Amino acid sequence: MVKIGNIELGEFPLLLAPMEDVSDPPFRAVCKENGADLMYTEFISSEGLIRDAIKSRQKLDIYDYEKPIGIQIFGGDEDAMALSAKIVDATKPDLLDINFGCPVKKVVCKGAGAAVLKDIELMVRLASACVRSTTLPVTVKTRLGWDNDTKNIEEVAERMQDIGVQALTIHGRTRAQLYKGDADWSLIAKVKNNPRIHIPIFGNGDIDSPQKALEYKNRYGVDGIMIGRAAIGYPWIFREVKHYFATGEILDPPTIAERLQAVRKHLYGALKWKGPKVGVLEMRPHYSSYLKGLSHVREFRTRLVTTENIEEIEQVFRDIELFYAEDMSIA
Repeated sequence: MVKIGNIELGEFPLLLAPMEDVSDPPFRAVCKENGADLMYTEFISSEGLIRDAIKSRQKLDIYDYEKPIGIQIFGGDEDAMALSAKIVDATKPDLLDINFGCPVKKVVCKGAGAAVLKDIELMVRLASACVRSTTLPVTVKTRLGWDNDTKNIEEVAERMQDIGVQALTIHGRTRAQLYKGDADWSLIAKVKNNPRIHIPIFGNGDIDSPQKALEYKNRYGVDGIMIGRAAIGYPWIFREVKHYFATGEILDPPTIAERLQAVRKHLYGALKWKGPKVGVLEMRPHYSSYLKGLSHVREFRTRLVTTENIEEIEQVFRDIELFYAEDMSIA
């Protein structure tokens, strides 16, 4: 049984990655429904929380059906991180996660995210400030290092554990790689196999199929796997991985009805959480992912991303159902 503090996550949990502009409550709802064992919010700026910025505060929204869930924060200032940890504590998630891995320029240039990998002493101070300021289990998500010459993840793991961090998720790339090239899980395995390490170690990077999930589980010996980009528009990845682990069989892909059920759940969740205008606009990038792989989708996709009218969107959904019902009957 994998545990973070008193949180029981099963024998081999599947985690949904915290992804900016993706891992919001409507998206998390469809992933939870399809088997995600632990989910995280989008990362939240510690400075934004302190300033009471509306966007940052909204990201604190969590719901009982999502549990267990972690709230993730980032920042480069000890006082801001400590105060943010107290704010998160009051929200009552199951855990607090610290982002020491985001590679994007707007985060790194503020000395946060993956930038902290250049200064392990700062990382220790920031994480310690959070551990001291909350009653929640504190976890960390990070990368192998800043670049190929500074892959310091083995030292990072020991230092984080020593100050009270209770689990570590490692993305198998450096900051310099961004999301390019193959993720290297060999260093993740070294951390897991370090006799000093006793906290759960989760691997992240390039898991996009049940077969690869099982291969990496067996080869690298991690305690669980975090899935990110492969879940966008395809929340069924979690149930498919679990089914493959249990039976060795590949599930059939989701039916048209299942795809539309998920996209509707996501859409109406977005409308409720963000309001009708923003909800409609922010759903647009997701339609391509939900319909990916289907033939003749271009016309439907174009209609979905060019209307703001809910009734028109629903008409497109009905047209998709009708078209593919006829298409399958002809086949």
